[in-house]
Amino acid sequence: MSLARILWISGPVLRARAEGPFRLREAVRVGERGLLGEVVRMHEDEIVAQVYEDTTGLRPGTEVSGTGALLGVKLGPALLGRMFDGLLRPLAGAGTQYVQPGTIAAEPIEFDFRPALRAGDHAHRGAVMGEAIDASGRARTCLLPPDAQGEVVAIRGEGRYADDVPLCTLRTSDGAMRDAAMSHFWPVREPRPVMARLPSSAPLLTGQRILDALFPVALGGKAAIPGGFGTGKTVLLEALAKSCHADVIVYLGCGERGNEMAGVLDEFPRLADPRTGRPLMERTVIIANTSNMPVAAREASIYSAVTVAEYFRDQGLHVALMADSTSRWAEALREVSGRFGELPGEGGYPAYLSSRIADFYERAASVTTLAGASGSVTIFGSISPPSGDFSEPVTSHTKRYIRSFWALDVKRAQARFFPAVHPLQSYSEDAPDLAAWWKDVYAALPAGERASGGNEWLELRRRFLTLLDEQARLERMARIIGKDALPARQRLTLVCGELVNDGFLCQSAFSENDRYCGPERQARMMRLLGRFIEHAEAALARGVTPERVAQMAIVRPLRRMGEDIAEGRPGEFDALAARMDAEFAALEGEAARAL
Repeated sequence: MSLARILWISGPVLRARAEGPFRLREAVRVGERGLLGEVVRMHEDEIVAQVYEDTTGLRPGTEVSGTGALLGVKLGPALLGRMFDGLLRPLAGAGTQYVQPGTIAAEPIEFDFRPALRAGDHAHRGAVMGEAIDASGRARTCLLPPDAQGEVVAIRGEGRYADDVPLCTLRTSDGAMRDAAMSHFWPVREPRPVMARLPSSAPLLTGQRILDALFPVALGGKAAIPGGFGTGKTVLLEALAKSCHADVIVYLGCGERGNEMAGVLDEFPRLADPRTGRPLMERTVIIANTSNMPVAAREASIYSAVTVAEYFRDQGLHVALMADSTSRWAEALREVSGRFGELPGEGGYPAYLSSRIADFYERAASVTTLAGASGSVTIFGSISPPSGDFSEPVTSHTKRYIRSFWALDVKRAQARFFPAVHPLQSYSEDAPDLAAWWKDVYAALPAGERASGGNEWLELRRRFLTLLDEQARLERMARIIGKDALPARQRLTLVCGELVNDGFLCQSAFSENDRYCGPERQARMMRLLGRFIEHAEAALARGVTPERVAQMAIVRPLRRMGEDIAEGRPGEFDALAARMDAEFAALEGEAARAL
């Protein structure tokens, strides 16, 4: 074991004179309490380390001991349904936000084990070793480490074992013996290997209409959620965690306010999974690193979270990682960089900010795992730009590495519009790749009067975005000259744009029916609103005024169809469409008689 003695310390950063060999990114233990740290710089016989715990009381001469291993976390069947700090050390219970200094990892937990390998088998890297059954009867996959392979010399039979007890012995290619347990350690800064990265042709459905229908994110994709103070970033991420179509949720509170994380820790264990009815926490891992915890641990927490996500991905699962917020992670980088004495870059952030952001988001992918299964990690990262300025460094650098950009707007949030995603500042580069998937959704619906030879989703999406852009331009003009001075076609654009905003883009998180909207219901709603716009334009051409269109009885049911019509009730959309057709026919008849 290598030793060093502290020469200088400032907050979480220390310099020590080495009395033995260390290596870069090696985990170290500091002082009598064994505080966890990491070597980040080396020069001759000096090392520079950042400590991930409170360094109060440390002084020159204190001993620093190397562990011989890179900074890593313990991955295994005991992760699901639990809450951890930024270094994956368990929090004792809801609302508890501290762990004992020097704690390394979670205490071993016993599971019933069912082997999937037999003596004499050749086990490849990342192979399925068996299943771990918890007290509730849920089976969890146990994997061999990605760096272990060889002939199975021995493996224990069915029984109850602690997750750190060696169960399988391998003979590697060089003749060495290696043991494997249900759990294993993996370095947090090293991406877990895969067989291949795959293009994605299916979306990760979120249940939010404005996101799925207008700005979708692919399975294995990357989405950024920037927004100023009070725009609802945390609320939106929590809504996505509750309703998105992922097998496992990894929720990271990185530098968040303590009261917000306390609310998450209290609420999630009591939530029911809308897909299965079982507790949502059964497929969730919460990592809490609040703003009053050591700042260096905030920098490491984001890597711990994505490593956990990759571990479940390697089991052939689709994982959604919610990182709230990457701005506070970047602030931790800036503070620690200042203590290193590094030359600051734009906004005071270190010059390597862009590469660190890229390292994080590039670990999102849809892959073929080492075991031959298909899995994915989709990353949602919120950003808190000062004063809502999207040109600041964290936002501008993040835009280079993500494909879906969901910009939150202060004015929409103040108007109680949820989600407060601005449709004209947001974009999705995944949309063209997902067009074929959405075409199949529309093709499964009855064609009705809205049948189209092309891709109906692309056509409706383009129509909605064009309409909303034109509405925003006309509203600026109306504030100057007045709405009544606008031509009739432009006034109709305002009527239709307001209906799309209120009836489709806005969702009520308090409504049992509207808090989640599936793809079939989204398609029916888009088709219905598209049909309304066609009818309204035809009525205008026959002399009906925009004001008369806005006063139609059908408008209110269209505004409220998200709340009034639940999932799995397509007949009500058909009835609404028939009622709309009848009202427009009567309206056009009145206009014809008036002529």
